[in-house]
Amino acid sequence: MEAFEILLPLALILCLSKLMGIGAQRFGMPAVIGMLVAGIAIGLLKYIPWAPLQNALFSDDVAYVLKVVAKLGVVLIMFSAGLGTNLKDLKSTGIASVVITSMGVIFPMAFGFLAASLFFGFENVLQNLFYGAILTATSVSVTVAVLKELGKLETKVGTSIVAAAVIDDVIGIVILSVLTGFSSGAESGSETGWRWFEPNPALVVIKIVLFFVIFIAIGVALRRAFDVMEKKRPHDRRIPILSLAACFVYAYCAEKLFGVADITGAYLAGILLGGTLSETPYVERKVDEMGYLFFSPVFFANIGIANIDYFRQIDLKFLAFGCVYVLAGLLGKLIGCGLGAKLCKFSTHDSFRIGLGMMVRAEVVLICTEKGVASNLVSPAVYPFVILIILLSSILTPILVKLSYVREAKKLQTGTSGGNGSGGSNNGTPTFLSN
Repeated sequence: MEAFEILLPLALILCLSKLMGIGAQRFGMPAVIGMLVAGIAIGLLKYIPWAPLQNALFSDDVAYVLKVVAKLGVVLIMFSAGLGTNLKDLKSTGIASVVITSMGVIFPMAFGFLAASLFFGFENVLQNLFYGAILTATSVSVTVAVLKELGKLETKVGTSIVAAAVIDDVIGIVILSVLTGFSSGAESGSETGWRWFEPNPALVVIKIVLFFVIFIAIGVALRRAFDVMEKKRPHDRRIPILSLAACFVYAYCAEKLFGVADITGAYLAGILLGGTLSETPYVERKVDEMGYLFFSPVFFANIGIANIDYFRQIDLKFLAFGCVYVLAGLLGKLIGCGLGAKLCKFSTHDSFRIGLGMMVRAEVVLICTEKGVASNLVSPAVYPFVILIILLSSILTPILVKLSYVREAKKLQTGTSGGNGSGGSNNGTPTFLSN
């Protein structure tokens, strides 16, 4: 393949992803849904029996280049997510967010594990655990937008959801690292090159712990070096460039040396280099611009393109599993996070809202699914059901959250109109929400 031949597929992906992304946002859904639909639409062109079209869009060389670009896209997404994770905020959220997050991880993972075990057998423990791990991811961007619109983002409910979502990402990445570590350990030493251990559970855990210890220490040293560079030459482009280089090195070493997911390395690099550097907002903005302008659309669209053939392999058994899996994903977060909030003495209404707010999924769940498929731990046929989880949660959450506040406001107005007015001081906002 000539180098210029990749330009046509890239142009088609970017144009269609942008159009579909705009359409998805107009319906109140994440733009990633539109990008996925764009990929599926392009993938359907495989079934047009016209040789020039097949050679231009679906040759092995084109598929390889798209895979490489998609890998860069997912690494940049996770690096950006790490840059946006402020560890100082985590320290100030208190025990409530930790409890909510923990329950919000345990329940969906348990529900997903049970669903997979019932349909695929309890002997496939690692596979079933990964199906559960996929459901632990959350994305509260839709919830934050709704709460901001309602003026409830700064309330106890809003701050708890945002803080819990940040902790949720950290826990989810650790779980993903452990499972992919066991999966990587199952490969032979000759196939993995530099990986150190056979699939001994204790050694796999030691390897993962070593990764975090070594690269956290390196990250602390890097951040201090960057601080010195900023003081000498503030607002210089070298910090974003070196930060991006550190991200790639972390991602490479995580996968190659330790058998940990490359996205974990990228996320850890973002956490270590973000939050304290004065240049962090600039670095994050540049990474987002580069990622969402080019690399991220290719990643999401490539999911649809590369896996369109697997969608046809869904039989009745997998269809039944998929329906149960979708319910497990939605109810796991709703019940887990809601119960966690209730244990922290939130009201029943607020507990329900927190459960709803944490139910939304977006790009992270797709990234986890992609990693599971790449590790041969989950079937690519699960993609339609993961996409359905994103769709349903993105549609149901804003509707139900808004309804919960509207009904509460009407009850308060009814109560104050017939009383002495003592309860109407916060424009219909309950006092426990104004904390």
